[in-house]
Amino acid sequence: MISVIIPTLNSEIVLAHTLAALVPAAAEGVVREVIVVDGGSSDNTHVIADAAGCEWCQEKGPRSRLLEAGANRAQRGDWLLFLSADTVLEPGWFHEVQAFVERAERSGSADRTAAAFKLKFEAFGMGARLSEILASLRSHLLGMPYGNQGLIISRRFYANLGGYRPLPEMEDLDLVKRIGRRRLVCLRAAAISSGRLDEPGFLSSLRRSIARFCVGTLRVPPKLVLRIHG
Repeated sequence: MISVIIPTLNSEIVLAHTLAALVPAAAEGVVREVIVVDGGSSDNTHVIADAAGCEWCQEKGPRSRLLEAGANRAQRGDWLLFLSADTVLEPGWFHEVQAFVERAERSGSADRTAAAFKLKFEAFGMGARLSEILASLRSHLLGMPYGNQGLIISRRFYANLGGYRPLPEMEDLDLVKRIGRRRLVCLRAAAISSGRLDEPGFLSSLRRSIARFCVGTLRVPPKLVLRIHG
């Protein structure tokens, strides 16, 4: 049913947990293949992927090129799941995904519907909880899920949209903008991100937030925003 595409770059520590969450779905036949597209890791990312039975390939360029390369390489699933290497899907996630896919197929909307998971952070504290609330509001009200919320989309719909464009950043927002808020379903199952909230500096984080607001709310083309913000 589903081909999973995971872009990686020195993801040895987090990738094992991400892949472990896919094992029950693979045992049930929901996940047919996992494709790890590496951007040039210098650690043992390839060892982790090989031990888990993933298909491994390498691609040069930004994350958008890795995602597109993985989609082109996927063969066994009619649906694609794009997943960050530092994101762990909560137990039982595939039951809701399976129900979503079956409903989309029965209703004839598989080529015009996509879905994203609810975002949670492993971090403790008010900052993480506030970020989760903001992510939920972005997803439900604006149809702007983050890249680490995962994206489930049929192969047909993905091809009709033109896939991921070769952008240096914000490739996730560019794609969901073309999907549209009304065609994006927000799932109850959670994608748990291990990313640290304080990794970017304050100014960098503010810049990214402004850029995403311009793309998602003001409908400014991502290429123009990237040119302005660098």
